[in-house]
Amino acid sequence: MSKKKGKYLTTGEFAKLCKVNKQTLFYYDQIGLLSPVLKNEKGYRYYSINQLELFFVIDLLKDLGMSLTDIHQYVQNKSPESFLALMYEKKEEIVKKRQEIELKEKVIETRIALMEEATLTDFQQITLKELPEARLYLSRNIENMTNEEFIEVVSEFINELNLSHFDTGYPIGSITKREQVLQGEFSNYSYLYIEQPNPMAGYPYFHAVKGLFLIGYHVGDEKTIESTYKRLFSEMERLQLELGDYVFEEYIYDTVVKNHKENYVTKIMIEVR
Repeated sequence: MSKKKGKYLTTGEFAKLCKVNKQTLFYYDQIGLLSPVLKNEKGYRYYSINQLELFFVIDLLKDLGMSLTDIHQYVQNKSPESFLALMYEKKEEIVKKRQEIELKEKVIETRIALMEEATLTDFQQITLKELPEARLYLSRNIENMTNEEFIEVVSEFINELNLSHFDTGYPIGSITKREQVLQGEFSNYSYLYIEQPNPMAGYPYFHAVKGLFLIGYHVGDEKTIESTYKRLFSEMERLQLELGDYVFEEYIYDTVVKNHKENYVTKIMIEVR
């Protein structure tokens, strides 16, 4: 037993160092993943201190989402070369996950900023503002589409945002051309868009027109939005402004924060000159 005191740990002692219960070690032994180096005639199990590193690697791989079956495959065929290949593979996975988490963090930061701004906004007020140029990623043209065709484009656009990591936390908005607005076709949109503060190379973007915008807010669903446009047109007339080429709409409050459509808030930005 002097050998045990010098070099070996009981199952309980080894489990305590590994911060797991003994049943985990029994299971690892049962599936051939990590077995005691010594089992005496009385059935007692003893582990070597050197096995701690193997346990920690197994635990690391498990935390990284590797199945016990795949870990067992490595353990049965381990070598310096296979260990290096595995570590490089896991490092690449971690880098990718970190990038994904950073993107999600930026989305959350943007959503926080927009919602905090919305809580301080007077939705009855109409303002005239000079807006800087913004780069927008557009859907394909959606003018005069049937409801079925429109749903198809929305689905396609959302898939593009997900695949290309274009979800920036900004709302998906709509662009309506001057001619549709003048005809009172406020919902005959030309494009869907999402703002891209840091646009990636190789993708087509629409540069929102830099200049003066008359900005107002519609409280309610799209069926009653004409009344808000009338208010905006009256203000344009009072200020002796002319309608520009585009009108931009974005939800400020929608189904994410409101349960009823009559409480939705749409921001309307009319280009003027």
